[in-house]
Amino acid sequence: MFKQIVTLVRGRSHDAAEEIIDANALSILRQQIRDCAEAINTARRSASLATAQLDQERRHHARILEQIAALESRTLAALENEKLDLAKEGAEAIARMENERDTSQIAQNAFSSEIDKLKATLRNAEERLRDLERGQRLAVTAHNTIRLRQTNPASRLTALKDAENTLYRLRARQQLEDVAEAALADMEVAWCQEGLEERLIEAGCGPANRSRADDVLIRLQARIQSPTE
Repeated sequence: MFKQIVTLVRGRSHDAAEEIIDANALSILRQQIRDCAEAINTARRSASLATAQLDQERRHHARILEQIAALESRTLAALENEKLDLAKEGAEAIARMENERDTSQIAQNAFSSEIDKLKATLRNAEERLRDLERGQRLAVTAHNTIRLRQTNPASRLTALKDAENTLYRLRARQQLEDVAEAALADMEVAWCQEGLEERLIEAGCGPANRSRADDVLIRLQARIQSPTE
């Protein structure tokens, strides 16, 4: 059980770390690109320093060759003049210079090889850095596009349809109320007219429009009095 709990904690920590990385991916990428650019600048300075050292070694090698040539000439002259002790010293000095010349040549070859490798690595790193910078610009553009899409009023146009439906229902209800008010007004007019007509009939102005109990009794009494009808 304890092992499972530890595994769960580790899993949640990993998930939380992944979420943090995903949420801050652009910031992380920008810093990583800055680190890469700084590393490339450091490599450039190293290449420049190595190139300067190679040039210095080449100049040193050239001076050794000049010194060897001059000393050989003087040693030959000593031999020709049978000054063997001086000739031997000259030969020993030439041998030391030739060893130094060979060492210088080895150093030049090593410098040249390393500089060529470093320059090739730099060219590759610079191209990869340019690709990263292009990718970063695309990622920023895509990120901004997504944010714009999320905050774009066009994504909320459905609210317009809802508002239009609400307005339609409101107008329909208002029209229904207007019709009801008109019908009520008509009914009130009719009631007024009917009341006026009743008052006119009662005043003897014209025949009645409907039967009344008094009229029915009068008609029935008349039939009793006149059975032949």
